[in-house]
Amino acid sequence: MTNADLFDRIKIIESSHPDNLMARHFDPGYFQTLSAPVQTRLRKIIASGVENPDSSMGAYAMDPADYDTFAPLLDPMIRDFHRINGAIKQPHDWNTSAHSCDLGAIDPRLKDVSMRGRVARNVASFPLPGAMTKQHRIDFETRAAAAFSQLAQNPDFGGQYLSITPGSPNEIDATEYNKRVAAHQMFKDMSNDRYLNVAGISADWPHGRGMYVSDKQDFLVWVGEEDHLRIMAMQTGGNLNALFDRLHAGLTILENLLPPFAMSDKYGAIASCPSNLGAGMRASLHMKLPDATKGGTDIANLTAHAKTLGLAVRGAGGEHSDAGSDGLVDISPSARLGVSEMEIMRRLYDGAAALWALETKTT
Repeated sequence: MTNADLFDRIKIIESSHPDNLMARHFDPGYFQTLSAPVQTRLRKIIASGVENPDSSMGAYAMDPADYDTFAPLLDPMIRDFHRINGAIKQPHDWNTSAHSCDLGAIDPRLKDVSMRGRVARNVASFPLPGAMTKQHRIDFETRAAAAFSQLAQNPDFGGQYLSITPGSPNEIDATEYNKRVAAHQMFKDMSNDRYLNVAGISADWPHGRGMYVSDKQDFLVWVGEEDHLRIMAMQTGGNLNALFDRLHAGLTILENLLPPFAMSDKYGAIASCPSNLGAGMRASLHMKLPDATKGGTDIANLTAHAKTLGLAVRGAGGEHSDAGSDGLVDISPSARLGVSEMEIMRRLYDGAAALWALETKTT
């Protein structure tokens, strides 16, 4: 595709899909100032948004340095997505002692909710997943598996690494893989994702992919998904402080077992998708809100209300799913960049309290 053809296509996307942030902020004049090799790099970064007009972000970084190299395009997109006008600086704060965020204090009926906290991390010495070769993926998995063998010796995080790389010493069969997917532990087959396919993130599937799982089944680490690592803690009970402490403890151990992560004073944890910059965190919980969702048949009003609270709401089955017949929904704070880990915990707690007040008011 010539530059002229590329510019015309992006202009059409900007008109037909105004929520595609890449198309919204793309500047042909800036593109033409770049040398031919650098233009080729930028074409790969924006390829998914060009081939998939319905993309929301429309770009995936290929290397941590891309956020500086291509700042004239990526920085406006990042500010637009994260709704930041002034200076960007990512704070970090894992001190949970300052605030008690136990949902059971709101209502005893919230003592048994399912909670999950997840952070994305990428190792600075490897390309980001979209630019990794098959050998990169295998080498990184080997390095991660060595770290997991040490993590397994920790009495609080002991577990096992399950690989889906053919021939891996930790390889599991298709039955076990599908069982873990059904249990919402392992990630799904990425080769079916048209966005990740174009970006190169799902290339070489399933090589270099797997999951560490603790014996307690409450601490997971995905290897080789959209980022090098997706580190997760899961609990049932409603005590967000305990969840965040668990996640931070596991993350800290892994930081000491692996090469340095790609971090930025400005953007925080570097991620493949600009939407995951900052704390690199998604913290969520499942709540049953049958009245607010009209018996699970309509989450539109709840979604609109949650947005005013800085929350995203989706069905418990994931993005684009409906609420369950019992009104079960997944709620999570939208902001990740420019807010600390503890701010995210507080926003989740305060948002859950507000949505529960809405539910009990309509009951």
